[in-house]
Amino acid sequence: METSLQQLTRGNALLLIIILGIGGTFQHGYQLTGLSSPSPYIQCFINSSWYDKYGEPPPAQTVTMIWSLIVSLYAIGGLFGAVSVKLISGRLGRKKAVILNNFIAIVAGGIMLTSKMANSYEMVIVARILYGYSAGLGLSIHVMYLGEISPRKIRGIVTFTSGTFLSLGKLSGQFFGLSEILGREELWNIVLCVPSFFSLVTVIVLPFLPEAPRYLLIEKGDDKACKKALQSLWGQGDYKEEMDEMLAEQSAMKAAPPKRQINIFSFDIFMEAGIPRDMIRYITLGLGVSEIITLISCGLMIERTGRKPLLWGGYGVMCVCWLLVTVTMNLKDSNYWAPYLAAALIIIFIIFFCGGPGGVISTLNTELFIQSNRVAALVLTGIQRWLMFVVVGLVFPFLITALGSYSFVLFGCMCLLGFLYTFFVLPETKEKTLLEISEEFKAITVCGKSFAENKIVETKL
Repeated sequence: METSLQQLTRGNALLLIIILGIGGTFQHGYQLTGLSSPSPYIQCFINSSWYDKYGEPPPAQTVTMIWSLIVSLYAIGGLFGAVSVKLISGRLGRKKAVILNNFIAIVAGGIMLTSKMANSYEMVIVARILYGYSAGLGLSIHVMYLGEISPRKIRGIVTFTSGTFLSLGKLSGQFFGLSEILGREELWNIVLCVPSFFSLVTVIVLPFLPEAPRYLLIEKGDDKACKKALQSLWGQGDYKEEMDEMLAEQSAMKAAPPKRQINIFSFDIFMEAGIPRDMIRYITLGLGVSEIITLISCGLMIERTGRKPLLWGGYGVMCVCWLLVTVTMNLKDSNYWAPYLAAALIIIFIIFFCGGPGGVISTLNTELFIQSNRVAALVLTGIQRWLMFVVVGLVFPFLITALGSYSFVLFGCMCLLGFLYTFFVLPETKEKTLLEISEEFKAITVCGKSFAENKIVETKL
């Protein structure tokens, strides 16, 4: 029996996964952490650019307002990107949509790179909006593409890679932001352009790799192109069983009626915990390394343990971590060890988040919905993600100022709700067809009502 690695290396599947990763969730991960290190240099640039334009230094609140726009408009761009997923992926297909998305990231990088030369903070704002749009569009298309190329037996491992590349992007943002690498005042515009170089690689290589087989057969009806794509990805074979299952889903579709803040504010959290300022940057870098190790480990485990234990286990540990962080941060003034214990608990939180909800959710998004509903579901989750990004970005600084350590009790309660839902309600999807998953949903009743009334088509790919 072949191992997962052997299946991935029989054709071009592994190469496609890597190219999709560096042009997909990696981009968003980098933007989450890459802005932190050069932030003081960008604010100095805003000040000098304003002075050169108007002949007088800007008021402090003006600099703060412009900096807030640079930070928050990334999320607004992401929201518009998430909304446009259905339109762009439907018209262009998965592969061309990814290429277009990375071309937008390259344009954003060019604007960011030349903004310093042009002495224009407005160009920084435009670049951030474009980066946000690219991230919002790319997150959903990346997960969609992975779900549509992966066989059922290794679907979890393949889709889990989206979380791995997200964490790799975060680690890269922290690494390149070190003062020993690119985190210096004269290089702040270059450190923000690093993701665009990876986008360039995606734009060059992806045209030579296959389109998603499910898209080709189910939405385009091209069985020859579908078979060719399957053979290119997974090696030679007739793939009759896989294609028959896709055709069954296509027939059912025609018959049916039509139808991540802990990283951004890690500096503030560790400051509140009492960690020395000069140590925080290296602790966050350690967090990035922990994420990568955890995601790789859980990616190898997901087909053995299943999705559900990783989810409820992750939420449970995260809830306990936040409650203990609240206690230790209240002890930081009277006990020298309390800040370091709080930092250790936050690291444990990150590890279980990445190995649980952070990585598994992308897999569930591809398993809970058939082809006709998957794009709409990803659009909705994308809108929710970016709206929460905006809300937390606006609220958290005031929350931690007003409540201090007790602000983490709120997050602990949310983790508790996640634990209860995944433990008692969510069915296991490991190696199950969509029909089997839908039957388990129908068996769930709350207050005498079923969660699912409509039939969902079975598929094994």
